[in-house]
Amino acid sequence: MRLQFEIALARAAGRLSRLAGRGGGTTIPGKILATLDPDAVGTLARRLPQGSALISATNGKTTTAAIVAEILGDRVRLAHNRAGANLVSGVASALLSAPDAELGLFEVDEGAFPDVAGRVRPQAVALGNLFRDQLDRYGELELVAERWRSALAELDPAAGVIVNADDPLLADISRGRANVVRFGLDDPRVARERLPHAADSKYCRICGAPYVYRAAYVGHLGDYACPNGHDRRPPLDVTASTIELNGLESVSFDLVSPEGTRRLSLALPGLYNVYNAVAAASLATALGASLDEVEAGFTTFRAAFGRFERIPAGDKTVLLLLIKNPAGANEVVRTIGVDGGPRLALLALNDNIADGRDVSWIWDVDFEPLAAGLDQLVVTGERAHELALRFKYGGVPPERIEVVPDLERALDRGLDLTASGDELVVLPTYTAMLALRRIAVDRGLVRPYWEEAA
Repeated sequence: MRLQFEIALARAAGRLSRLAGRGGGTTIPGKILATLDPDAVGTLARRLPQGSALISATNGKTTTAAIVAEILGDRVRLAHNRAGANLVSGVASALLSAPDAELGLFEVDEGAFPDVAGRVRPQAVALGNLFRDQLDRYGELELVAERWRSALAELDPAAGVIVNADDPLLADISRGRANVVRFGLDDPRVARERLPHAADSKYCRICGAPYVYRAAYVGHLGDYACPNGHDRRPPLDVTASTIELNGLESVSFDLVSPEGTRRLSLALPGLYNVYNAVAAASLATALGASLDEVEAGFTTFRAAFGRFERIPAGDKTVLLLLIKNPAGANEVVRTIGVDGGPRLALLALNDNIADGRDVSWIWDVDFEPLAAGLDQLVVTGERAHELALRFKYGGVPPERIEVVPDLERALDRGLDLTASGDELVVLPTYTAMLALRRIAVDRGLVRPYWEEAA
């Protein structure tokens, strides 16, 4: 009776939040429930007939979870935090909003993963990557990895672990488990010639020697080996090979898995989204999906909000590409530069808690390929002046940089500079992306993200 009362109270708070225009009720119900009853999340999760699966990563967890949801959505009723609320409160809210769900599918913040895993006790987890991100919140990567290692040790030994073995840290923390599916890329044609200067986990954990890479794909992810023979990428169970990167429109590849080989296409750009796709396919098949269902889900999938989202604005288009750390920003720059790169761009940098207070990471991003092609740059957000300075040092003449701290005015300025029929490329950090979408919602250009995700 007490739990039912707490659930009713939390759901009522969510409805009030939506009616008051304070948001989509994606976190408030869960915050209230978790505060009233810390055991409620676990209790609700245990009621799911098919259990739960968690997805965590520094980059790509929202996209990966959304692809899995698209694959599984016709075969099972899901409790899924589609709007990206990925702390304990978001997971609780997702459980509250889906009382008839059969399976829980939750993306989880990398810092919250141990706590959520301990409460939910998932039957499967998918771990996509660990990149340096928000050091003021999480600390160094090794600290996060050790917390993840401890969380994995506490899981049921029968729980499946789907892990990106192209990441040395993740390959290491999953070593020794019985039920592990290791995925990665197998196509040196699309690899970088060398590691980016800001690559993270590039040293052998045993002897400290720098890894030698046969292929470096995204950041430190790739086919690595210790020159002294102490460590190397383990054999892969699921791979993407014969990869084709089709500009800003799509990717395609051969998914090679124990279930067979299937040519797949996804309407998202960039090599980093191939990783997301392979992670999603690996988890979905571990949860019972067939390759036919995987292919069907890929065919109908559309990008999650803010992660390669095109928003019509009259006779122009706004292209939103979220950036939030060096590895992710480098891949966005790499992707939009495939066809020569934009002549005009709008970049937005905030330093709210959800972004990370420390914005020094922008100096580790290889913005120079983007800067080289720009005729005009508009920078905005709470730390707009830092962006302006970064691009000045990156080679953009100061007279081509406009500093417009107010996001709405900056968006209008960017659209004013965009020719009819053209696309304005916008690279925002997380809270700036949410604010820009809110502006678009207020103008009737797009629906709120919680409705888009419904």
